[in-house]
Amino acid sequence: HSSWKAQVIGGRNAKSLREFLEKNYEEDMSEEKAVRLAVQALLEVVDSGAKNMEVCVVRSGGIKSTMEEKDVDLIVKSIEEEAEEGKAGKSGSGDE
Repeated sequence: HSSWKAQVIGGRNAKSLREFLEKNYEEDMSEEKAVRLAVQALLEVVDSGAKNMEVCVVRSGGIKSTMEEKDVDLIVKSIEEEAEEGKAGKSGSGDE
């Protein structure tokens, strides 16, 4: 018997994605943060954002809820904006 708190199923990049989840997973993270982490992991291997993603949240008691594409897309855009801000912050030297 085994259990996972964060897991990837299938795909040729499953090992690297599992390692990504193991590295970034935090105990007692909120559902929102957990979904965001899952989307970040998927963005590592999916080129066209939410259009090629399907996210299903499994809550306590086995209650499943598949997210709508528009909701996944909002998370994707937020992650991409943060990545762009991070790049912009690193490229500026701060010497003016």
